[in-house]
Amino acid sequence: MNVLVVGSGGREHALVWALKKSSGVDRIFCAPGNGGIQELAECVNLSATDIPGLLRFAKENRIGMTVVGPEMPLWMGIVDAFEDEGLKIFGPRKSAAQIEGSKAFAKEFMRRHGIPTASFQIFESLQNARGYIWSQKPPIVVKADGLAAGKGAVVCRSHQEAQVALEEMMIKRIFGEAGKRVIVEEFMEGVELSLLALTDGRTVVPFVPAQDHKPVYDDDLGPNTGGMGAYAPVPFVDDALIQRIMEEIMIPAIRGLKNEGIEYRGVLYGGLMLTRQGPKVVEFNARFGDPETQAILPLVEGDLLEAIWAVVEGKLQEGMLRFRPGYCTCVIMASGGYPGKYEKGKPIRGLDEYLGDNVLVFHSGTKRENGTYVTSGGRVLGVTALGDSLKASIERAYAAVRRIHFEGAHYRKDIGRKGLHPPQLK
Repeated sequence: MNVLVVGSGGREHALVWALKKSSGVDRIFCAPGNGGIQELAECVNLSATDIPGLLRFAKENRIGMTVVGPEMPLWMGIVDAFEDEGLKIFGPRKSAAQIEGSKAFAKEFMRRHGIPTASFQIFESLQNARGYIWSQKPPIVVKADGLAAGKGAVVCRSHQEAQVALEEMMIKRIFGEAGKRVIVEEFMEGVELSLLALTDGRTVVPFVPAQDHKPVYDDDLGPNTGGMGAYAPVPFVDDALIQRIMEEIMIPAIRGLKNEGIEYRGVLYGGLMLTRQGPKVVEFNARFGDPETQAILPLVEGDLLEAIWAVVEGKLQEGMLRFRPGYCTCVIMASGGYPGKYEKGKPIRGLDEYLGDNVLVFHSGTKRENGTYVTSGGRVLGVTALGDSLKASIERAYAAVRRIHFEGAHYRKDIGRKGLHPPQLK
């Protein structure tokens, strides 16, 4: 079978890497791909949002399965377009993808179906939003309604910070049309967790839990990014807690969508907060997480393509996902200045060297020029390592990071620390 992966980041590199191991794959393509992906797949010069071009390519190259990585093409309706032409594609249709594409939709959906989340109000008027924030006790969370590449939520420690966040989203439009409408919600005290699950609209099968690290600096300081690293599984999350999350959040979400006439097929990503009152939803995403995917897929045993095919065909079963023992840690190496402005074209040294056993490097923002990898994005590399213990996987990942160099490179030094020293719920 010919397979097409849509996207250009570390998540897509991990997907290509995992799918290429399948005995059912003949040729694998990636559109548009990146410098690292081109070592495994045939990269196609098509944007992830060029739905007519991708559809045409899939037909001409007899693509048997398309796997969509990023959220934007899902929100634009790529799955609808492919399915309307009789092509197999993995991901939710546009109506289902709005659970990520509109935070207002997601919050109101959770309220309707009793799915635990923070209390909130939705505003289209800056004046009304300003009035509301001054009636609330900080900290306050201000979120852009639409897609903002994982950067659309701002935790505000004062009323003044909340007012600035509102003005940047609604007046300056730093997130474009995504900030036309905003959600103001209570700040939840707790520990963040990512739980991804495959679903065919009926059966819901979880991956191992992961923990992302969104802020740019150690100790969760600084502005949010697309994610500076992740590890899996999470030692302080046991089977009983996973079962509770499934019964109170993940399964009710899929069931609730179906009751509203929306069948959800693909990956449902629960961005969660473990609070003293129990797990609550921070946000839902309609696709594989980045960088969680880089930490989860190396732990998957068996054929990922078979599981994806079962999702698309509506034949997903419990037990289709199996995981090897041990842990996996992914450390993101970013360009200088990220998540703000950054320069591109910096040569990367060290990738051609032996970086150690059980080390994988997933490329996020690279391209190949004159036989050398150079930087081409904010998040550049996801240096990933497996280990029998979480401590071993962390040490192995950082040992590899220290052997890779490019001008301005920066990374968090504390990826996985919360797993070694679990935080106490306040």
